[in-house]
Amino acid sequence: MDRSPRFGHGPVNRLGVVGTLVWDTIHARDAGRSEPHEEWGGIAYALSTFEALRPSGWSLFPILKVGLDLAPAARRWLSGLSTAPALDGVRTVPQPNNRVELRYRDGSRRTERLRGGVPGWSWSELEPLARSCDALYVNFIAGWELDLRCARRLRETFEGPLYGDIHSLTLGVGPDGTRSPRVPERWRDWLRCFDYVQANEDELKLLAADWGGDPWRLAAEVVGEGVRALFVTLGERGAAWVSAEEVRRGPPGSLRTRGAVRSGRVPVDRALEPDPTGCGDVWGMTCFCALLEGASIEDAADRANRVASRNAELRGATRLAERLREPRGILHGREP
Repeated sequence: MDRSPRFGHGPVNRLGVVGTLVWDTIHARDAGRSEPHEEWGGIAYALSTFEALRPSGWSLFPILKVGLDLAPAARRWLSGLSTAPALDGVRTVPQPNNRVELRYRDGSRRTERLRGGVPGWSWSELEPLARSCDALYVNFIAGWELDLRCARRLRETFEGPLYGDIHSLTLGVGPDGTRSPRVPERWRDWLRCFDYVQANEDELKLLAADWGGDPWRLAAEVVGEGVRALFVTLGERGAAWVSAEEVRRGPPGSLRTRGAVRSGRVPVDRALEPDPTGCGDVWGMTCFCALLEGASIEDAADRANRVASRNAELRGATRLAERLREPRGILHGREP
């Protein structure tokens, strides 16, 4: 991976992580368990993954807003991240923190209901925080962490690598908080805002249906428009990727792609356990950490498969970092 001129603010490079910390209530995930399980979720999965895998020479800089009602508990949890020496990118807002109720219908399908009102970032809020970072990982947990105007300004001004997981950009919110698939407006402009884009198979199919073509032809066209690589997670079948051999930035806000488009698929070594909660977030952070260390696209996807498979054996993000370092083990946590 080409190193950006933005690298090198100091002896340790800083990875900014934009997302939303969520309090999850999960129903019917574990066989024989009747009561719901409660734990930190959302961006906590990605933060915990960095804590476990920390790339050499990198530190963590959370860029989060937390609701007033859960702010003390959130800051206690965040303060336990040894890789995040500064929490000045964490802002408390008066709105209630985001809470998600997950109800599993089977091992991989679930309904999701959102409560809470943590707002996204304006450009004037985000710009000074982003300027202090050498790379940025943006995970759309709520779906409105950034609006398109803010994302485009980030693309135009930020010189380091940008990774975007578009998951909740493709989810609407009904009157009762129920989340359902939707095609985001100007979704091609959204994809152009990132060097590396992550989607799952259903999300790619959703965009392809709006585009009117085959999902994999769409993937090839997307990287032809300037995205360095598109990663598509495939659940128990692993992950696929489409990348351009060489991408160079042109004038501010534009990208220029050169060379052929390549693609591949990386299978998982073994079938995943039936708990997908957080696997996409763990996958994305693992992949970006590998890229920051100079791994190839294929090697980064392979490493992400292996770590996400490990996450599927576990429960929750509260103590995920320590458990990713353990041979085996399942713990449950309840904090607020």
